[in-house]
Amino acid sequence: MANFKTHLSGGFVVSGILGIVGYKAGLLGGHEFLICVALGTIGGLLPDIDSDNSTPIKLGFDVASLMVAFSLVMHWRSELSLLSLIALWLAGYGFMRYGIFYLFTKITVHRGIIHSIPYMAVLALGLVSLNYYFMDTPATTSWFYGLFLFIGAMVHLGLDEAYSVDLLNHRMKRSSGTAMKLYRDRERYWYVLLYALIAMAIFIAPPFAPFWNKLTDPITWLILKDGLLPSQIFASLTSTLN
Repeated sequence: MANFKTHLSGGFVVSGILGIVGYKAGLLGGHEFLICVALGTIGGLLPDIDSDNSTPIKLGFDVASLMVAFSLVMHWRSELSLLSLIALWLAGYGFMRYGIFYLFTKITVHRGIIHSIPYMAVLALGLVSLNYYFMDTPATTSWFYGLFLFIGAMVHLGLDEAYSVDLLNHRMKRSSGTAMKLYRDRERYWYVLLYALIAMAIFIAPPFAPFWNKLTDPITWLILKDGLLPSQIFASLTSTLN
């Protein structure tokens, strides 16, 4: 399978190129562009959270543990003494980083249900609704955020499948087919749950029409075409100066 550096680079490069296209087409502002590239890069690492010793899972739990500890301190800052807050901080961090992390690694299997297309779809759709309903992000922007996270995850799964092909010996490795999967019979009940969650997430998701209309608007692609080549940009600048 592809290593951490390959997944990181793949997610960053693909989301960066798509982000620049969206920015030049007027689909994304500067702020949205940066967030989309970051989400695409995170998506490029996301499927490996089911690997006990992977860098993404360790980084992810470190960040999550710090956020939990910080949230606990902020919530109880007025009621507790300094020493109590320090103890609460350490307890919150330790519970997440070692307790929850231990349970997570015990119940997950690498290349299991997390390492699949429907699981990544659930996370992407969840991100769309989270941004729209809780972060007051416009529907169109929320869909872009979810799309970039999903694309980054698909880059990860695609790279793993590509690395499962032994080109020199013209054979498929044992890992072939375990990365980019839609269903696995031995985990059928989990996949039924996943697809039920996808249906529910689509039902509660923000309106899709504004996003689709903006994406398919001919003016959007005329703007992109007009600034596609350096000569066109130079001509545009020259005409402006004259």
